[in-house]
Amino acid sequence: MNSLLEPETELAGLPPKISARGLSFFYGKSQALRDVNLNIPANRITALIGPSGCGKSTFLRCLNRMNDLIDGTRLEGEVLLDGQNIYAPGVDPVELRQTVGMVFQKPNPFPMTIYENVAYGPKHVLGVRRKDEMDAIVQKCLEKAYLWNEVKDKLRDNGMSLSGGQQQRLCIARTIAVNPKVILMDEPCSALDPIATQRVEDLMLELRRDFTIVIVTHNMQQAQRASDFTGFFMLGRLVEFNTTQNIFLVPQMKETEDYISGRFG
Repeated sequence: MNSLLEPETELAGLPPKISARGLSFFYGKSQALRDVNLNIPANRITALIGPSGCGKSTFLRCLNRMNDLIDGTRLEGEVLLDGQNIYAPGVDPVELRQTVGMVFQKPNPFPMTIYENVAYGPKHVLGVRRKDEMDAIVQKCLEKAYLWNEVKDKLRDNGMSLSGGQQQRLCIARTIAVNPKVILMDEPCSALDPIATQRVEDLMLELRRDFTIVIVTHNMQQAQRASDFTGFFMLGRLVEFNTTQNIFLVPQMKETEDYISGRFG
């Protein structure tokens, strides 16, 4: 079995939405990723786990070129989205980040109303101008984010007045409002209580019908509950990639087994 590229038969017939090919990444002279090869299947949730500093968040940010914003960084290899190299000359990183949206560790609603948070992308990125069309987009995205019933009577309230869990779901609604293909989530529940965490996990499972989701998490129980596939990173390398069930029940690599059993990390 090639544990890095095609785990089991569950990937048979599942086209990769994103593919990393020989991906290495450097912060100055420090190498953070080493020859990562990984196919991320469409319309599934892929979790990235591993000890702190292992490269999983760096890898996540490679998928929408967020690392471009850091001076002195360098990437080798390719990242393919629907077969197209996102690092090819002529690719606009801003347009790419519309297609590959990101939800961050700490909820970061804009300091504006709930309505305006969701409407911002459709207005400024998609050029939506008609109020009835915008109203429909805002309601649809808030419904998809399991937030509509909680905020429908206070859309003019500031988004920052919501609870932490509601703010994170608002950020997810804002992300999907520009019709991305992929949603990246970097520790999206680390600042949330267990109830809010469950709501976000339920939301992820619902959203995978329409989006490909990649999540970085330190919470291995979360990876087990909410993902279809899991990749284990250590020291900048992808040690093992497989179905989440196989990673946690029958890991192929000793490093993976040691990590999930708590023997290190």
